[in-house]
Amino acid sequence: MTIRTQGYATHSATGELSPFSFERRDPRPSDVVIDILYCGICHSDIHSARNEWGWTTYPFIPGHEIIGRVKNVGGKVTKFKAGDLVGVGCLVDSCRTCASCKDGLEQYCENGFTGTYGGEDRIGGTPHPKTFGGYSDKITVDERFVLSIPQNLDAAAAAPLLCAGITTYSPLKHWNIGPGQKVGIIGLGGLGHMGVKFAHAMGAKVVMITTSPEKGEDARKLGADEVLLSTNAQAMEAAQSSFDFLLNTIPVGHDADPYMKLLKRDGTMVVVGAVEPLKQVNGIPFIMGRRSMAGSLIGGLPETQEMLDFCGKYNIVCDIEKIAIRDVNQAYDRTVKGDVKYRFVIDMATLKS
Repeated sequence: MTIRTQGYATHSATGELSPFSFERRDPRPSDVVIDILYCGICHSDIHSARNEWGWTTYPFIPGHEIIGRVKNVGGKVTKFKAGDLVGVGCLVDSCRTCASCKDGLEQYCENGFTGTYGGEDRIGGTPHPKTFGGYSDKITVDERFVLSIPQNLDAAAAAPLLCAGITTYSPLKHWNIGPGQKVGIIGLGGLGHMGVKFAHAMGAKVVMITTSPEKGEDARKLGADEVLLSTNAQAMEAAQSSFDFLLNTIPVGHDADPYMKLLKRDGTMVVVGAVEPLKQVNGIPFIMGRRSMAGSLIGGLPETQEMLDFCGKYNIVCDIEKIAIRDVNQAYDRTVKGDVKYRFVIDMATLKS
């Protein structure tokens, strides 16, 4: 037996997303069946749907920023019950035995985690060899990979926390950002706007680093204390060696050197946006200031729950534009153009119509 499911899929790299019926597995003893309420649109969804990274197989259903209500649970589930508001992020399985998994860092699973979409389905129970994502009306997930959503948060605006939120929270937490530190957030988009909110809530002095004066004004409304225009050579020179930490959310390859020079001695810039080669990285800024560049990938399940609880405490959610699923293809085009503040979220109730 399987669970009949409705969603939106694409069948080729150049095809549009359209209605698609498929099967989810019946719940095992450790599984949670979730009725999906909302799913955010991440730029990774678009790259994957259009096979821009070269690994996509079709049919393909994106979506890894999932909010829903528990429909039913398997007999051994202890953390959730029917009616609970829950989330599912970028992971639905991992090996669970390697050092990273044992440390609650499933995103660095040494044997390869299973992505919410496009991953090798190790569990089975359906005719599909790959996992299908959250652009659908329901999903079955092992309880270990299901997260509790604070009741005070707006459910739709909480959806992108499952990717954009944890992608920016994790490095800020790992590098112990807090009061007395000057933090630069480079780029104001889906990731950058969450970085501003988190760094502000953590008590740091937050500077938005952007090419756009208009985005700088938006960043102030989100909690930035100052704005630094990276196109202003004089301002960039004056700001050299003044930052404790930089969170770089630029989504494309770029010259890292001007940003590295902004760091104090022993400062760190963490790259979370560019999943393609950086255009230039000169060794001199590293050597002269014992500066570091690092990367960070989402978060494990314990840290993601910690992030959601933090959001509940400080009432932090994403700035979103809610859409009907029939408008998803236009939303993809607008996302590519940067025409959204700052994340699209699909209302899955519109799937029924």
